[in-house]
Amino acid sequence: MRICGQEFSTDIINRITEVVAKIPSISRRHLSRQVCEWLDWRTSKGTFQEGSCRKALANLQRQGTLILPNCEEEFRFQKKREGSTGTISLPDISCSLPELGSIEVTPVTSRYSRDSGIWKELLQQHHYLGCSTLSGAQLRYLIKSSTYGCLGALAFSSGTWALKDRDHSIGWNDAARMANLKYVVTNDRFLLVPTVQVENLASHVLALALKRLPRDWEERYQVRPLLVETFVDPTRFDGTCYKAANWTTVGQTAGRRDGIKKNILLYPLADDWRERLQREPVVPLKAASCPDAANWAEQEFGGLRLYDQRLKERLVTIAQDFYNRPQGDIPEACGTKARTMGAYRFLSNKKVTMDVILTPHTEATIERIKEHRLVLAPQDTTTLNYGAHPATLGLGPINNIANRATGLLLHDTLAFTPDGTPLGILDAQCWARDPEDKGKSERRKSLPIEEKESMKWLRSFRRVAEIQKLCPETTLVSVGDREADIYELFLEATKDPHGPKLLVRAEKSRERQVEQEHLWEHMSGQKVAGTLKVRLPRRDEKKAREAIVDFRFAAVELTPPKDTKYQPLKIWAVYVTESEPVESPVDWMLLTTAEVKDFEDAKQRVEWYSGRWGIEVYHRTLKTGCRIKDRQLGTADRLETCLGIDMVVAWRIYHLTMLGREIPEHPCTVFFEEVEWKALCCYYFQTPEPPAEPPTMKQAVCMVGSIGGHLGRTGDGMPGTECIWRGIQRLDVAVDMYAIFKHVPLPNIRRCYPYDLLPPASGP
Repeated sequence: MRICGQEFSTDIINRITEVVAKIPSISRRHLSRQVCEWLDWRTSKGTFQEGSCRKALANLQRQGTLILPNCEEEFRFQKKREGSTGTISLPDISCSLPELGSIEVTPVTSRYSRDSGIWKELLQQHHYLGCSTLSGAQLRYLIKSSTYGCLGALAFSSGTWALKDRDHSIGWNDAARMANLKYVVTNDRFLLVPTVQVENLASHVLALALKRLPRDWEERYQVRPLLVETFVDPTRFDGTCYKAANWTTVGQTAGRRDGIKKNILLYPLADDWRERLQREPVVPLKAASCPDAANWAEQEFGGLRLYDQRLKERLVTIAQDFYNRPQGDIPEACGTKARTMGAYRFLSNKKVTMDVILTPHTEATIERIKEHRLVLAPQDTTTLNYGAHPATLGLGPINNIANRATGLLLHDTLAFTPDGTPLGILDAQCWARDPEDKGKSERRKSLPIEEKESMKWLRSFRRVAEIQKLCPETTLVSVGDREADIYELFLEATKDPHGPKLLVRAEKSRERQVEQEHLWEHMSGQKVAGTLKVRLPRRDEKKAREAIVDFRFAAVELTPPKDTKYQPLKIWAVYVTESEPVESPVDWMLLTTAEVKDFEDAKQRVEWYSGRWGIEVYHRTLKTGCRIKDRQLGTADRLETCLGIDMVVAWRIYHLTMLGREIPEHPCTVFFEEVEWKALCCYYFQTPEPPAEPPTMKQAVCMVGSIGGHLGRTGDGMPGTECIWRGIQRLDVAVDMYAIFKHVPLPNIRRCYPYDLLPPASGP
């Protein structure tokens, strides 16, 4: 959970509990210092953030998560402040601004100084809020005249945690606000004593204070502020001096403290303040596990980076509902009006995006990747047709002029074991084409790679490279089809020798050159290294078949495209051809950054490429099994958010399908809870009593597939994803009825994943 801007994991909470149990007499100060060391929780100066940590610990105790040692009373002797006279008398001053002489805004350097006593007494006597303690980082100033002496006081402190109107004006989301709030300063107090009546003095003092504030704040806190905010009580003041000093009113506070909504005024301290405050932090991925997760949805979304716990709970609920009824629309999947309205509100929340939803799932996937020596990461693009709902805002064309379908494009990367079991989603990019941007394909050769859709391949590869650094014991291989045959992608893959490998099927129309010779001609001249029988999956109307293919391989040096300054690249090519005369014979030219030394290496590279077909099965599961085209949410942004949940649901369906093939003899309890497998057996065998022992994983998957329409004949093999998603939908009703008649609680979907039961994968 996230408290005071810091993530407190189960491990940290357990460590705190152990320390308190072991040393009951430990003070909260020492405990907070220890926690700051564990979390490396520091201020901008590098010191431990002990104050915020103690506040976070107190919040955890109020929630019942922790039991802290009792607070000990501390008695301190206060140093007597100098200059405390009890009352400060000031003469009546009514003159022009020049007659005041030189005006200075001088900082109060110490709370024990004479200026500090004067500052407090001025506010106590003349400010309606008094001199109450300022919170957080702070600077105090006295306003002095060379002729008349002290005229007033100012105070600045840390920016307010959250303000709806201010945050909207800045353009902040939660992540940007959390990262950049330190650059916002609040003007807490501004006092000119009532005996001073000088025209334009207030705006002049504000200008002097804001001129020196950035430098003073940076000197003390090592952070240069970009924006100053203040609050004006409209029942007392009009804020005229602030407006005269060019402050801008952007809205009002909620008025929760005293019931009065204050006007919010802002003053920028830099020309590019908005752009800099809107910058979101680059949050690196991490391997994250949730050992205390109550169900699979908490396992996948437990690390959600949202600071409202209610949103996380809602996401878990929606994911479970969508999985239990993958082919249902949102009201049908959610079941009740309250849950349906909660789902719609969640999908409309601007804080929730597809990236926010998928990031914790990707981090959970990293944990699964670490269990394997080799993981394939194919990436591909698919179109999402929402043309049935033309009123949806934000969609774009997804086909050509002849086919005016509208929708979104999705480019995603999945992780697969070499045997084809999906481990999770590594990256997803979703966008709508601009319908006004016509003719872009005709001028694509003149555009830099950053302005082309082809950049999607490089972005996905960089995400895989980021994950590779977190999994040093695993070899990741990024796999792409002919559309990925981009010279810049190979350049990216060869930058880091310790990065992921790249395998791409070359596009013949690109006319790749090798030493001034066409790549296909060059590879055709290589001798055949071996022959192998490969199985080709069904594609559209073409049936699955087996083909006998010849292998050729060689190290090649690719010539860069014309009119570029790129250097030649040394990579390896594997040429696979089918010698038998058939319709659409196999003709694959595979280019890879993984070294190919012999026939076994070449054969393995072909197996890697064959693993790319798994992502096409996944896309079919996503589009047909989850029926995402039927989502009616009004805007493309909401569709993208919903898509993030549907993608994880589709992965889980596909995952269950493959587990029945990889660990067929293990008991189904590795995936199903007791009430689920018992309901499945009763429904399948049409009996009121379940068996004493759970079925195997293969038997359970076959039963789910059977109630989903799989015939199970001798030549049919194991059920596919289509039968599984139909079976899951019917199983959900069976589980509900079984729980009602047997008076057992409804299940939590199994939280653990049997990756330790999978056979070990071979290395590259």
